[in-house]
Parts: sequence; C-alpha cells; structure tokens
Amino acid sequence: MALPDIRERAGYLFLAVAVGHIVLISAQVNSRSGIPLLQAVVFGAFSQVQRVAASVVGSGQAIWRNYVDLRNVRAENVELRRREAELQVKLQQQRSQVEATVRLQQLLDLREQSGLATTGAQVIAGSATPDFRTVTIDKGRRDGVRANTAVLAAPGIVGCVVTASRGTAKVQLLVDRNAGIAGLVERSRAQGIVLGTGEDLLRMEYLAATADVKQGDVVLSSGIDGIYPKGFTIGRVERVERAGTAIKAAYVRPAVDFAALEEVLVVQGSQPTQPGVNRAEGGK
Repeated sequence: MALPDIRERAGYLFLAVAVGHIVLISAQVNSRSGIPLLQAVVFGAFSQVQRVAASVVGSGQAIWRNYVDLRNVRAENVELRRREAELQVKLQQQRSQVEATVRLQQLLDLREQSGLATTGAQVIAGSATPDFRTVTIDKGRRDGVRANTAVLAAPGIVGCVVTASRGTAKVQLLVDRNAGIAGLVERSRAQGIVLGTGEDLLRMEYLAATADVKQGDVVLSSGIDGIYPKGFTIGRVERVERAGTAIKAAYVRPAVDFAALEEVLVVQGSQPTQPGVNRAEGGK
C-alpha cells in the first residue's frame, strides 16, 4: 500500500473524529433559548427545507386551482353565450309578433273606419323585375277577390288587383309605371292624375296651371276613377315642377313603404274602370 493512501485515510479519519467531537459538544451545549445547539442547528436546516418544499407545493396547488377555475370560467362563458343567443332569438320572435299584432290592429281599425267590405291578405311574393312593380297576395277568387279592386294598407293606398286566380291574386302597386289613380290635394282640393313612374316617386299630372300645390301637401284619392275609394292617402308632395309660373307636375312620395309591405286589405266588389286612369287596363 502506498504511503499517500495511508495519509489520505488518516486525514479522513481525523476529520470524522473532529466532526463527531463537534457534534457531541453541540449536543451538550445549549443555545440562549435553552435548546441544545445541535437540535437548534438541525431544526433550522430542516425548517428551511420544509419552507421551500411548502412554497413549491403551494405554488403547484395554486396553479392547479387557477387552471381548474379557468376551465370552469370558460365553460360558464360558453353556457352564458348560448343562453344569450337563445334569449336574442326569443326577443326577436316576440318583437316580430308584437309588430305583426300592431299591423293587424291597424288594418282592423282601417276596416272599421272605412266602412268598406274588405278581406285581409298576406303578401307572399314580389315582382321579379323593377319594370313591373307588383306583389302577389294569398287571397283569390274563392275569397271574393276580383280584378279592378283597390288594395289598402294602414298608411294608405297600395294599388289594385290586376289578375286573380282561385287562391292568389296579383296586385299592381301605385309605383308601377302603368299604374294611375285620380288624386286631390287635401289642403287646396286641387285635382289631378297620380301616375306611377317605376321608381320611388309618383308623378301627379293634369293639374290646373294655377293649382295651389306646395311641398308637403298630402294627396288623397278623389274616388272619381271608379276603382279607389275616396279619401285614402296616396302620399305627400315632395317637390313641384313648374313651367314658368304654371304648375307642370308634382312629385309625390307614397305613404306606403312597398319594400316592407306584409299585410293588406282588399276592397270587395268590382267597380268599372274609367279610361285614362289605370294605364295597365288599356288607358293612357
């Protein structure tokens, strides 16, 4: 055996004896608090280990709780969004029902106030091209609907029936370029013929050169055309076209919003058509 190995082992032995001696002395020596010094040192060392371990465990538990809570919050958000969507749909349905009820009540009021024999109908289709402004309703000959009868809505006049089958009918709107109605200005009683232009505005022609017509005047049906009953609103004058001091024509904004038309009243009973009023029926 080499001499360095013997010296190395002797050094380790001496170190072990020294440490053991220190441990024995520490076990017999008390700290200021009366606790043996060895116990105090060991407790302090292990307490640090416990503190670190507790901190690591606590952090892990907190992370897990946050993860679980986050998953629960996400699930709750998904459920809340689903319920919100359901409530939105129900709200829209209820709003639609309320609006339909209001429109039907307005039609009932119109029927009672007019004193006319009418039948209610739903709009089920519109015209395919802007050249022919018509709608189709779900009532026909079996319901008493005939051609050349007026069609009304709560705001005013819609148009007239041009053809009727057994279960449906086609209604020519006032804005159709072949439509016409005898009208009068409510304020001044000036009379003329209101013609469709195929666009949003109507054109009131055949007014007296000195007729009193102003922007904002309400135009009513005069009843002399044999189709439309008297006194129903056609629209409101939007502008007046003049030739010098004479009135050439007045442009009228229809009272009815044809794009939002859903329910109408069809006047029952046919009246003879006067030439020059409804251009779709061979007039002007």
